[in-house]
Amino acid sequence: MEHLSEEKAADPLTEHAQRLVRRVRAFDRRRPLVWDLLLTGFWMTAALIDYSGGGWRSIAHNLDVPGPLLLAMSLGFTIPLLWRRKHPAAVLLAMVPVALVNAWTGAVLQAAMLQLLVVFHIALRLPLRALCWATPLVLAQVLVTGLRHGEGSASWNQQFGSQLLSLGVAALIGVTVRTRRNYTAALEDRARRLETERDQQARIAAAAERARIAREMHDIIGHNLSVITGLADGGRYAAAKSPERAAQALDAIGSTSRQALGELRRLLDVLREDAPGRPHSAELAPQPSLTDLAPLVDGVRRAGLPVRTTVHGRPDLPAGRQLAVYRVIQEALTNTLKHAGPDATADIQLRYGEGGSVTLTVTDTGRAVRSDTSGDGRGLPGMRERTALYGGTLEAGPRPHPERGWRVHLHLPEETPQ
Repeated sequence: MEHLSEEKAADPLTEHAQRLVRRVRAFDRRRPLVWDLLLTGFWMTAALIDYSGGGWRSIAHNLDVPGPLLLAMSLGFTIPLLWRRKHPAAVLLAMVPVALVNAWTGAVLQAAMLQLLVVFHIALRLPLRALCWATPLVLAQVLVTGLRHGEGSASWNQQFGSQLLSLGVAALIGVTVRTRRNYTAALEDRARRLETERDQQARIAAAAERARIAREMHDIIGHNLSVITGLADGGRYAAAKSPERAAQALDAIGSTSRQALGELRRLLDVLREDAPGRPHSAELAPQPSLTDLAPLVDGVRRAGLPVRTTVHGRPDLPAGRQLAVYRVIQEALTNTLKHAGPDATADIQLRYGEGGSVTLTVTDTGRAVRSDTSGDGRGLPGMRERTALYGGTLEAGPRPHPERGWRVHLHLPEETPQ
């Protein structure tokens, strides 16, 4: 319990440190020159303090190095740091001569260690092969010190190993930071791609939903208005001779209108967000199925088109397939009402097979010419899209000579086992 409480107490401090680091990085990205000037000024001040205070004498091999040369070397190690991020290779090449002079004279200024900072930036920003030539350049000063001041082999090997280890640590830190940055950039790029893909999928889904709603609206409005038009024309002709028939036509127009309004209300309720606790309207008013085929045919008959229906087998189909077959029959009868002309008849042949397969043929005896077969993509083309969802085929065209009229043939194959 005490351990957990300590971890919880440390969390705010960790979060505060992370926020501080993020702010520093954000400031550095916005104003990199300010940070470069601060860092360069800090190391320049430290080098000048080492020079003026005589701290370099504690490890120097030669205490008689001229003051101006010491000052020049101190500035030569620190001023190039201002360009270490943009041009790390050039900065290292500028430091190497200063480091060789520092080793030859025996001053051994501590500012020479700033070469490791440049090696870090080389590993961070340049191809890793740049370390192959940077390493011997930095190690050359150790060789010069050993040759110039004649130290023992044990001490020389110790200095060489220490310098090599320092180089390795600086390069490893640079590679680690570089790998971390690349990993973070890859994650951010992946997040952007996923966000873009999500937006694209949402647009595709919205377009598909709009197309589906457009097909449904076309089927509902187009069919019912065609039936209402036929009933209204028949009622107008019957009004003078048979008022009872005219009243029946008006009753049929009312029932057809109410049916159309009910279907439209159900379709629009799907688009509206349901209130909390409110039942789904789509569940209360299901999509049409083949059990609604008889009312569909009766409505067409009342509109003045004789229809004969022949069914083989039992409609043991999923709801989606039933809706597809229903809409194809509805569209075929609607086109017959609109284009077949007077005295036309229609015939529906429906055969159910095994495994959800179904074959439908709708023919009429009217005019074979259809002016809207290309249409706006909501009639028969929409039925072809609906049929293609189940791997089926839909054919529509004039009946072969010498027969008159139009033929629509639908075939849905057996369902693929899941």
